[in-house]
Amino acid sequence: MYKSVIIGTGPAGLTAAIYLARANLKPLIIEGPQPGGQLTTTTEVENFPGFPEGIMGPELMDNMRKQAERFGAEFRTGWVNSVELSGRPFKLDVEGMGQFETETLIISTGATAKYLGIPGEQDNIGRGVSTCATCDGFFFRGKEIVVIGGGDSALEEASFLTRFASKVTLVHRRTELRGSKIMQDRVRSNEKVEWELNRTPVEVIADDRGVKGLKVLNNETGEEELIEASGVFVAIGHHPNTGFLGGQITTDSNGYIMVQPGTSETNIPGVFACGDVQDTRYRQAITAAGSGCMAAMDCEKYIESLEHHAAVL
Repeated sequence: MYKSVIIGTGPAGLTAAIYLARANLKPLIIEGPQPGGQLTTTTEVENFPGFPEGIMGPELMDNMRKQAERFGAEFRTGWVNSVELSGRPFKLDVEGMGQFETETLIISTGATAKYLGIPGEQDNIGRGVSTCATCDGFFFRGKEIVVIGGGDSALEEASFLTRFASKVTLVHRRTELRGSKIMQDRVRSNEKVEWELNRTPVEVIADDRGVKGLKVLNNETGEEELIEASGVFVAIGHHPNTGFLGGQITTDSNGYIMVQPGTSETNIPGVFACGDVQDTRYRQAITAAGSGCMAAMDCEKYIESLEHHAAVL
């Protein structure tokens, strides 16, 4: 029996772990197959406060983990197959480790960026391939960039990247975009943006120095074409990692956990959510860390209320 279990070890989960461990609550943190979350696939992080010269993503996550361990947090590596939240204590079924019981639960399992699955894509993440313009746009100052996608996310990324790039080419496999008209009009009026519609991405082209371009299939002519670029931003959306919850937690239509405004509280008392698993807008390391702090403080207060109630009885 644990007072609190945290699922996920990105900036949100690790910040929550630091706070709960410092409160002497000895939390158990269950990390999945990608400890540290999406930041472990990032090279240099320049926008996390406190590091004026920047810091490598994996190093930042490793430092946060060591900080939590220093205060007594316990880490286990495993895949959470399912949870039972109908009564307390909550029960977690973890592959290879059996069942754990906890008085409270913090969910910080994040959201996974969708990729195309084409050759050269995964091999060049952090070497010119990115899914976050806010995170990585600065590194492409004065260079040519490709943005792949046709929704509002792609249009927003393309618009943002024109602050840095000399040219942004938006690639979409259809002739019509799915994004809102106001966003389409805004991007179309930007002289730095060029359009390659009705093109299907085929392969990310790179050498030992990084990305050189994107090979696409012209759906009208059937011929392959090369779009030269130093960066390829894949903007086809994210999906939150909430499948293991089995519908017990209230989510929006896209599967993101819904929390009470201004808190980390879910529809089930004692269950809290933080980080990208409940954030459809910002998706930044610093906002994830902030929400992890909120979840830990909400959790600590809830545990205190349980103990006070038990003492009264």
